[in-house]
Amino acid sequence: MASATVTSRPRNPSQSSSGILSTDCETGQESGNQSPPLTDKLKEIRRLCSHLLDLRKASAEEMRKSVYANYAAFIRTSKGISDLEGELLSIRNLLSTQAALVHGLADGVNVDTLSTDTEDSTMKDIPNFEQSESSKIENWSTEFADTLEVLLAERRVDEALAALDQGENVAKEADQKKTLSPSALLSLQTAISEQRQKLADQLVEAASQPSTRGLELRSAILALKKLGDGPRAHTLLLNAHYQRFQYNMQSLRPSSTSYGGAYTAVLSQLVFSTIAQAADDSLAVFGEEPAYTSELVTWSIQQTETLALLVKRHALSSSAAAGGLRAAAECVQIALGHCSLLESRGLALCPVLLRLFRSSVEQALDANLKRIEESSAALAAADDWVLTYPPVGTRPSGRSAATSLGCMIVSQPKLSSSAHRFNSMVQEFFEDVGPLLNMQLGGTTLEGLLRVFTSYVNLLINALPGSMEDEGSLDGCANKIVRMAETESQQIALLANASLLADELLPRAFMKLGSLQAGGKDATPRGASDRQNRGPEQREWKRRLQRSVDRLRDSFCRQHALELIFTEDGDTHLNADTYISMDGNAEEHEWFPSLIFQELFAKVNRMASIAADMFVGRERFATILLMRLTETVIMWLSNDQTFWDEIEQGPRPLGPLGLQQFYLDMEFVILFSSQGRYLSRHLHQVIKDIIARALEAFAATGMDPYSVLPEDEWFADVCQIAMKVMTDKGKYGSGDRDVASPTASISAQSISSVLSHGSS
Repeated sequence: MASATVTSRPRNPSQSSSGILSTDCETGQESGNQSPPLTDKLKEIRRLCSHLLDLRKASAEEMRKSVYANYAAFIRTSKGISDLEGELLSIRNLLSTQAALVHGLADGVNVDTLSTDTEDSTMKDIPNFEQSESSKIENWSTEFADTLEVLLAERRVDEALAALDQGENVAKEADQKKTLSPSALLSLQTAISEQRQKLADQLVEAASQPSTRGLELRSAILALKKLGDGPRAHTLLLNAHYQRFQYNMQSLRPSSTSYGGAYTAVLSQLVFSTIAQAADDSLAVFGEEPAYTSELVTWSIQQTETLALLVKRHALSSSAAAGGLRAAAECVQIALGHCSLLESRGLALCPVLLRLFRSSVEQALDANLKRIEESSAALAAADDWVLTYPPVGTRPSGRSAATSLGCMIVSQPKLSSSAHRFNSMVQEFFEDVGPLLNMQLGGTTLEGLLRVFTSYVNLLINALPGSMEDEGSLDGCANKIVRMAETESQQIALLANASLLADELLPRAFMKLGSLQAGGKDATPRGASDRQNRGPEQREWKRRLQRSVDRLRDSFCRQHALELIFTEDGDTHLNADTYISMDGNAEEHEWFPSLIFQELFAKVNRMASIAADMFVGRERFATILLMRLTETVIMWLSNDQTFWDEIEQGPRPLGPLGLQQFYLDMEFVILFSSQGRYLSRHLHQVIKDIIARALEAFAATGMDPYSVLPEDEWFADVCQIAMKVMTDKGKYGSGDRDVASPTASISAQSISSVLSHGSS
C-alpha cells in the first residue's frame, strides 16, 4: 500500500520536483550564511528527491507492463461490447418492424394501401431487416455447429445427415439472398464441409470393422452414399464382403488327403454365397447404375478367379496329372452348380469358370487318353486275336450290370480281348467326359479319341506278318511289342476289331453321350443349336475313323496281294512271259484260269467264309474287304510297267493263245467278283481298261484281236466250270493232292473233259 500510494501521488512530477528543487535551492542559498545543521537538511532533501524520481520511473514501467499483459483481453472485451451493441440494435429494429406490421394489420389497412402508403417506410426499414436476418443466421450457424458435434459424438447418423442437409439449404438460401456476409457464408460452408468429412470418416471406420454386417453395413454404406461419396461407398461395400470371405477362409484348411469334391463344395459355397450377398447389398443400396454394376461384375470375376486357383491347386491338379477325369469332372460340376445360382442375380460367371478350369480338364483328358493308349498297347502284346463276346454280367463300360447274354450279343459284337478292353475304356471315358461337354471340349475330346484309336489301329497294322518293315515308321508303335496274327482268321479279326469300333461302337457311344446331355440342363434351344453344330463335326470325325480303318485294310490287302504275286525267292507269279510263251508251244493247251487267279479265287472264298462268321449281320464289312483285296491285285497288274513293256514292246509279240488266256483270266475275275457281290464299278472299269490295252497290243502286230477270240459265252462257260471245279475240289479233295491248298492247280484238266463232265 505504501508503494502504491507513493506511485500514485505524483500527478505532475515536474511541478512537484521543481517546487522541491526551488525550495531546496532557496534553502541552500539562505543557509549559506547559516549554521551547519542547515547543510545536513539540504542533503536529506536531495536524497528524498532522488528517491522520488526512481519511484516515478518504476511506476511508468509497471503501467506499461500491465497494459501489454491485458491487451488481448481488452480487445476481446471491446469486440464483445461492439457485437452486443449490434445485436441490440438488430433486435430493436426487428421489434420496430414487427410492431409496425402488427399495428398496420390491427388497423385493417388494405394491402395495396399499405403497400402504397408504407412503400417509403419499408424501403427505409430494409437495411434494418437484412441486418436482423444476418444476425439470426449467424446465431443459427453457431448453434448448428454445436448440434452437429453432439450428433456425431452420439453417432446419430440419420439425424446428422438431416442436419447437414438443412445446413446446406440454409447456406444456399443465404448465398442467393445475400443475407450473410461473404466471410460469414464461407465460415458456415466450411463448418458444414468439415462436419460432413468427419461423418464420412466415422462411417468408413464403422463399415471397415469385421463385426459390421447385414443391415448395419447397408445403413453405413447408404449413409456414405448420401454424403455424395458413392464410388468410395461401393468399393467399401465390396471390400467388407471380401474381408468377411477372408475371415471365413481361415477355417478352411485343405490337406493332401482331403476329398477334392468336398473341398470344392465348401469353397464354392463360401465364394459364391459371398458374391451373392454382395450383389444383393449392391442392388439394395445402389440399384442398377451401370458404374456400380460394372464394378460388381469385375469384383465377382476376381473372386471367381480366386476360387478357380484354389480348386486347381488343391483338387484338380493331382486328379488331372493322374488322369482322374471323373474326379476332375466332379469338381468342375460342383463349382458350376454353385456358380449357376448367381444367374438369377444377373451374374453369368459360368463361362469364366469354364475358361479357368479348361487347362486342368484338358490335362486330365490327355492323361486319361494316354492311359487308354498304354493299356491297349499292353493288352495287344498278349491278344490271341480270337473274337469273343464280352463277359456276361458286364456292360461296355466295364461296370457290373444285370444284363442277359442275349441282350449283350445284340448290343455288343464279337471282338478280341484288347478290343473289348479298348471299347470299355472308351465307354468309361465318355461317361466321365459327359459333364464337361458344356466346356466346349467336344472338339478336343473327339480329336483325342481319334488319336488314341489311330494308335490302336497302328498296333493292329503291326500285328500283320511282315508289316513291321513296311509300317515301322508309324507314330508311337515302332518300339511296341505286338503279338503277330499268323493265320488269315486272326488277320481278319484285326479288321473286325477296327471296323466295328470305328463304324459302330465309338459313334454309338458319342451319340449316346449327346442324348444324355440333351436330357439334362442343356436341353434348351441353345443346346439344340449346339447339337446341330456338332452334327457335321461328328460326321467328319467318323470319316477320319474310317480312314484309319482303311489304312489297316490297305495293309492287309497289300500283304496278301504280294503273297499272291511274288514267290518266296522274290520272283513274280504274274508276268508277261506267262502269256507270251503260250504261242509256239507244240503241246495242246488246256483252257483254265491262270494259277495266280485260281489262288486269288481260293483266297477270297476262304476269307468270305471266315468273314461271314465274324461279321454276322454286318456283311458290308466283308464285302468291302474282298473288294479291296481283288482291286489291289488288279491294280498292281494295271500299274506294272514292266509287264506292259514286255506285252507291248517285248522281243516277242502277244500271240492269239496268250491273248485268249489273258482275256479268260480277266473275265474270270469279273465273274467270281460279280457272283460274290464285291465287283465294284472301279474294279470293273480297271479290268475293262486292262483288256482294252491288251487288245491294242495284239492289234499292233497287224492282226484283228476279235478274229482270234471266241464268243463271250465261251469264256463265261469256261469260267463257270472252273469255279465249280475249284469249289468242289476245295470241298471234297482228290486223292493224295491237297486240293484245299490255295496253290493246288487243276489246270491240267482238258477243257473238253471239263465241259463233258459239266454236261453230264
